[in-house]
Amino acid sequence: MKLRCLILAAALTVPAAAAFAEGDAVAGAKVFKQCQACHSAVDAKNKVGPSLMGVVDRPVATVEGFKYSKAMTEFGADGKVWSEQLLTEYLPKPRELVKGTTMTFAGLKKPEDIANVIAYLKNPTAK
Repeated sequence: MKLRCLILAAALTVPAAAAFAEGDAVAGAKVFKQCQACHSAVDAKNKVGPSLMGVVDRPVATVEGFKYSKAMTEFGADGKVWSEQLLTEYLPKPRELVKGTTMTFAGLKKPEDIANVIAYLKNPTAK
């Protein structure tokens, strides 16, 4: 009986962990509210920061009409792309990864917030 319960618990945990890794776009929309003063994810309009519409898999520092800091331009000069992996590295410590960036946001601390924001950036119209 104990073994059956253990197997059932393991079976229920694996899908939950897999779903967590993907992130939740709806939860990400709530976290993204911290970013809305400077960025938009639903239209191409630049604000204080560049539009983040379509940012996932977009080359770094390439939004038309936005003047990036020298640090961000240099960071993207070798062809970096805002992959999910790079965003996962960047979002907790933007000023550490891109030293000299003009972005003042300190970063997201919780891994689930990062995964959720990335899910939202991939699908900003999720309800």
